[in-house]
Amino acid sequence: MPSARPTTGRKAALVATSLVTAALLSLSACGSPAPAVVAAPGVKPVDCGDVTLAENPWVGYAANLAVISYLARTELGCKVDVKSEAEADSWQHLADGSVDAILENWGHDDLKKKYVDDEKVAVEAGLTGNKGQIGWYVPPWMADEYPDITNWRNLGKYTDLFRTAKSGSQGQFLDGDPSYVTNDKALIKNLDLDFKVVYTGSEDALIQAFRDAEKNHKPMIGYFYEPQWLLSEVDLVNIKLPAYSPGCDADPETVRCDYQPYDLDKIENREFAYSGSPAAALIQRFSWSNEAQNEVARDLNAGMDPDQAAKKWLDAHEEIWHSWLPS
Repeated sequence: MPSARPTTGRKAALVATSLVTAALLSLSACGSPAPAVVAAPGVKPVDCGDVTLAENPWVGYAANLAVISYLARTELGCKVDVKSEAEADSWQHLADGSVDAILENWGHDDLKKKYVDDEKVAVEAGLTGNKGQIGWYVPPWMADEYPDITNWRNLGKYTDLFRTAKSGSQGQFLDGDPSYVTNDKALIKNLDLDFKVVYTGSEDALIQAFRDAEKNHKPMIGYFYEPQWLLSEVDLVNIKLPAYSPGCDADPETVRCDYQPYDLDKIENREFAYSGSPAAALIQRFSWSNEAQNEVARDLNAGMDPDQAAKKWLDAHEEIWHSWLPS
């Protein structure tokens, strides 16, 4: 069910947005940053009221959510509701208005075209400041023992090392949450590798698998990404895949190149973005580094309450977050 939100000024905002279309500049295909979305002329700031934020299933996203939610409640007086779900579901709920914002988006150009460009029910709300990179990794001990394993062309001769009960006669390639969007099955097929994708079921389980593989010198290859706090604990080694170039992954069935680097961004429901809500402005202004996100994510992973983890970071970085608050 959509959360109850104040509608003061929202209808006026929707009418007036046509007058300021030029103010809404999207992130271009090459990743150029867009200025913050601004309320349409004549729309006055409104009380924060209820705000519904998506929560997608990885700890880096949870770190963004913890900090933004804490500031929205303690500094802006908002009531924050959270909808925990997969990425694709968040986009659908953003479109129907039951979610106000997605706080960490990894690409999804197809969804941007549908909801931002074509249906015009969502807007890009600026960069998070995080640099995202997905890839294939092995634990450090494997790169030390088999130095040439870090090039995909040599993976075939190591297939036997990665066989498990779940992969049968093929090598096991570990992925995390099945809802994550990956190219791994297509890459394995198109690079003619004898591997089978096996899902751990969650980010936590994938992290634990890499930890265990390094600690006990177990062969393992899998999908991973940054920003991610684990990389400061276990220095996973990236497998060099065929180099990424723009458009090489346009067809998910024929892709045979590495993952593209991402400038991660935020997406807001269009009505919410132009409403004059202070929470919308906070989300648009929010920007931090991979290192900052990892600080909070590490505390969350250790079991710290989200509010405590957020407050710990905010107390130590007051000079940063004050600039996120609407003036």
